[in-house]
Amino acid sequence: MTARRSLTLLAAALIVGVVAGAQQPADRTKPPALGPAPELHLPPIEKQTLSNGLPVWIVPQHKVPVVHVELVVRAGSAADPSQKFGLASLTADMLDEGAGTRSALEIADAVDYLGADLSTSSTSDASYVDLHVPAARLSDALAVMTDVVARPAFADAELKRVREERLTGLLQAADDPGELIQFAFPRLVYGPSHRYGTASIGTAASLRGFSVADLKAFHAAAYRPRNATAIVAGDVTAATVMPMLERTLGTWTATAGAATTAPADARQLTARRVYLVDKPGAAQSQIRLGWIGVARSTPDYFALQVLNTVLGGSFTSRLNQNLREEHGYAYGAGSTFDMRRVGGLFYASAAVQTDKTAEALQEFFKELTRIHVPIAPDELERAKNYVSLLLPRRFETTRTAANALAQIVVYDLPQDFYATFTQRVRAVTADGVKRAAEQYIQPDKFAVVIVGDRKAIEPAVRGLNLGPLTIVTADEIFK
Repeated sequence: MTARRSLTLLAAALIVGVVAGAQQPADRTKPPALGPAPELHLPPIEKQTLSNGLPVWIVPQHKVPVVHVELVVRAGSAADPSQKFGLASLTADMLDEGAGTRSALEIADAVDYLGADLSTSSTSDASYVDLHVPAARLSDALAVMTDVVARPAFADAELKRVREERLTGLLQAADDPGELIQFAFPRLVYGPSHRYGTASIGTAASLRGFSVADLKAFHAAAYRPRNATAIVAGDVTAATVMPMLERTLGTWTATAGAATTAPADARQLTARRVYLVDKPGAAQSQIRLGWIGVARSTPDYFALQVLNTVLGGSFTSRLNQNLREEHGYAYGAGSTFDMRRVGGLFYASAAVQTDKTAEALQEFFKELTRIHVPIAPDELERAKNYVSLLLPRRFETTRTAANALAQIVVYDLPQDFYATFTQRVRAVTADGVKRAAEQYIQPDKFAVVIVGDRKAIEPAVRGLNLGPLTIVTADEIFK
């Protein structure tokens, strides 16, 4: 065979292959199937303790010359004293509004000069001070961070300014249906006396009552080395970073203060009730329905992750496919288990067209009932793959790695939680998901909260006969 003939045959074969491939186009109406989760190699964690008793977790990650330091304080808004809701959140917000010898502006300038980012925050169960900085500037940045953690000024002028910002935020939330539902749902499920029933920001009355003395008292009680953990992830080694930490955070000493306390378990709902918060002229109805869920310590954690993925925890979930893709009632719909130290909320939610409010509620209850039927093997497998494939994202950067490890600190999780994560997800069965659904999703006992135009939606909602209907005002939610 001549070389020319060989080339001709090869070209013909390639053409046939291209034509054959063109005759079998990919089905672009379906998303590609998820493959198995890749093996995740977690970074090693070295644990040490500073001379003042502050635990330190060191996670070397040398790909990029940056470091993330996350100081986790085991006290959040759940530790607010009675009648002082919002104190933990306000204290965290005030930490960098002047500390040590620096004013708020001087702290901002110092952090900016170092090419760093310094932030403070709080959740229900913890408060955080986060530092993200080039590795070469870590020592100088830790000095600023230590002032913020250990020596906040709590200046009266800054307190007045931050208080006014928060009061303005409450007024704006009361006027925004999307914000209002976030305040209304926990208030109507837990009640006003339970700490989880009021947003972490507190109320207008509690904010107006706070003094510098209140901030100092909470700081003394909560911000103590033995009530915190420093997580250091990035381009460091224990040998290089421990001396820096000892010179800075190691000088932090505890002051006298009463220990913080956690809230008691709340009373679970026993019968379905409907609450309508009137917002005349609202273009959409904000819907949330659910009840008190479970604590983060639940042994059913992995079954609930898979269950929620099927129900409303992903774009391809049943709720989203029903309300968005099939009916077009909402731009998106989903569900959430908000797990805390004690039982947080479970809820399903969506913002729906005003004239489709009743129809959307029917579809919600349809899916909340259908989830009790054993799920098919292929749907179970997709959900387990989805949950497993989210894990590597938690360790992509120094910031996300520190955030992930903070969960172990706050919720006393097993030290091998992430190492065994995929294995435990893979072990979830259809029977386990069904049992979890039966125990934790009981829609006949749910609170149904709707923020919308009462005149437009009340008749149709009443016609569903979901349960007693109560009209609620925004003022009642925020008092």
